[in-house]
Amino acid sequence: MRLPLHRMTSTAKYPISALPLPPLSSLLTQKLTPDVHTGSVAKFREAQKLNPSIQRRARLLSPECHFSHVSPFPVSFPYDIKPPEEEDPNDTDKGEYVERWLAERESTDPQPPPAQYPDAPLRKYYAKNRDQPIELIGISETGLMDCVPHLDVGDAFTLIGVPTLSDEFGDEGDGVESEREDVRAARKDLIDILSGHAMLMSDEFAPWSMRYSGHQFGSWAGQLGDGRAISVVVTPHPTKPGEVYELQLKGGGRTPFSRSADGLAVLRSSIREYLCSEAMHALHIPTTRALSLISLPALSVARERVETACVVARVAPSFIRIGNFEAFNGPTNMFFFGGGQQKPDYEALRILGEYVAKDVLKLELKEGEAWGEKLVLDVAERNAKMVAGWQAYGFMHGVINTDNVSILGLTIDYGPYAFMDVFDSFHICNHTDESGRYAYKYQPNMIVYALRALLNALAPVIGAEQMSFNGQAVSKDWTKDVTSDQIEAWSEKGKELRTEVERVVQQTCSTEYGRLFRNRLGLRKQDPKDQSQLFQPLLDVMESQKLDFHITFRNLLDFDPAWDEKGTEIDAYIAKILTATPDASTLKTEEASGQWKDWLKVYTERVRAEFSEGLWGDAEKAKEERRECMRLANPRFVLRQWVLEEVIQRAERDSTSGKRVLAKVMHMACNPYEAWGAEGDEGPEAELEKEEREERRFCGIGEKKMLGFQCSCSS
Repeated sequence: MRLPLHRMTSTAKYPISALPLPPLSSLLTQKLTPDVHTGSVAKFREAQKLNPSIQRRARLLSPECHFSHVSPFPVSFPYDIKPPEEEDPNDTDKGEYVERWLAERESTDPQPPPAQYPDAPLRKYYAKNRDQPIELIGISETGLMDCVPHLDVGDAFTLIGVPTLSDEFGDEGDGVESEREDVRAARKDLIDILSGHAMLMSDEFAPWSMRYSGHQFGSWAGQLGDGRAISVVVTPHPTKPGEVYELQLKGGGRTPFSRSADGLAVLRSSIREYLCSEAMHALHIPTTRALSLISLPALSVARERVETACVVARVAPSFIRIGNFEAFNGPTNMFFFGGGQQKPDYEALRILGEYVAKDVLKLELKEGEAWGEKLVLDVAERNAKMVAGWQAYGFMHGVINTDNVSILGLTIDYGPYAFMDVFDSFHICNHTDESGRYAYKYQPNMIVYALRALLNALAPVIGAEQMSFNGQAVSKDWTKDVTSDQIEAWSEKGKELRTEVERVVQQTCSTEYGRLFRNRLGLRKQDPKDQSQLFQPLLDVMESQKLDFHITFRNLLDFDPAWDEKGTEIDAYIAKILTATPDASTLKTEEASGQWKDWLKVYTERVRAEFSEGLWGDAEKAKEERRECMRLANPRFVLRQWVLEEVIQRAERDSTSGKRVLAKVMHMACNPYEAWGAEGDEGPEAELEKEEREERRFCGIGEKKMLGFQCSCSS
């Protein structure tokens, strides 16, 4: 049902509180500028005890600051702070008591290091007065194996239970604790840290949240930042030199960037992000990864309804976004609704840019070489490849604001996303997006919009490197004693790169989209006519006939180009294709069949040409090799909206059984190309195993009322 643990890497394992750190000098918190109120770990420790509200109050950071140290604090907000009954309210300093109340719930109680790791680089700190139920309901094997294979999760997998869709209430599959104390301790350690109940820290390391700004739905929003995301540990990959992963909690409580929000996440949205992060990776689309899902069932959260809180731990080499650059040189003299925006800080922009160019993107730069233009074009290429994957696999992000676009070209911030069901090129998956700004068809354009924002932010750097630094990188204090007119001239020069940015996006996106689409169609030869003669006509047929996007592609596996175009096999095959619509009663079958015959004729000629040219190798094996390649490019299981809604409902109803269903859906999402539900078995469905019948249902189109289902941004 899931990958056996013995197949995981044999790398030495560490509990989370003993994970190795990269060299401290390489850490983001050492390279960038901290919040003046928590300017060092020592100052942060002091703030935890004396004025902890500095972490929770919404405020603008000083213009030069990139991040703020902050401890996880998943507590209901507004905080329920009541003076003690024994104190006279008239004699109580309310401000002092608020600080005391918060301090009593801060993670300041140091714990001894794990017995096996007395020299662990970090210490664990507990919060004494913040006890609440904590339940592990998900752990991602693929995220664990790929990103942190050296992390010891103890008996986390056996505690979840046996993954199932059909027997989640069966006693035999219930989760079981290990009999070994050290195994249980590793799992408890994991849950403590990834739930935000405890914190890891040293004299030189503490958790942090990032400052960024951004354009939301095309309007400048000023300072935004990690309003509920807190990075809690960073660790190098044990077998991939130079690869480092950051573990971040989403839903970890208020930070200085929370504005009026509570800093929490709900179970519903956390399940959606947890599943889709790994589903996207299985589809080979660049993405942040998911590690764990921990429910806080006693913590109520008010959204469109009252829900329970949950913390999802996500993993990436970096969570830096385009909005991080906008924070230091965004639009000026612009009215906007929001919490405000600092004046530009060009030195902070330089510091961030150098760090991203060298340490995050790892651009090949000579000593002192200009980095601005290379950074923008590299980010453009990465995001063009990402959005090509979205379009080829019918993924809709829903909120492509500039603060939701990763510098690394990773799909990030899974909110009201959706995978295409019945193909509609104008589909809008976010019901908050009334104008359709982020509709499926416009996603590439919105990535270009975000990249223009990045270019605008870095334009003075790029222009200065060309005009005043002779092709070298800008130096420290590069704008000191420089007039605003000179900065504006640099900016105008830098913006001349806009045409090249758009060319890179268009060319890269087109090339990658063509590659992915050819993979889905089982084609190897690149032909410039493919888009006009094969790709778009296929999508037009799907759209006009209201066919399911993914089922149609999967059905193409069964097409045999050797069939006679006038034979009965073609008619039977087309009849099967046409069952992938929820509106069979309104479909004009004869007309639809004719459209398919026209398209299949072109497709057949193209495939036969590749066979005759020997592009598929040995003639006897070519047919099966091609089919297998198509199978591994066209998922049988897709994370549809109705599937997500059912999983969420089952987890909300009963977490013990729900987490077993969640584990099975995660396994299917991580292995989407398998023949789930006895695919290909055309016998009576009643003869299938109960689990196979449920797998088959989960691979289906679902109820008609759920087609085109829209989510909100409320999470």
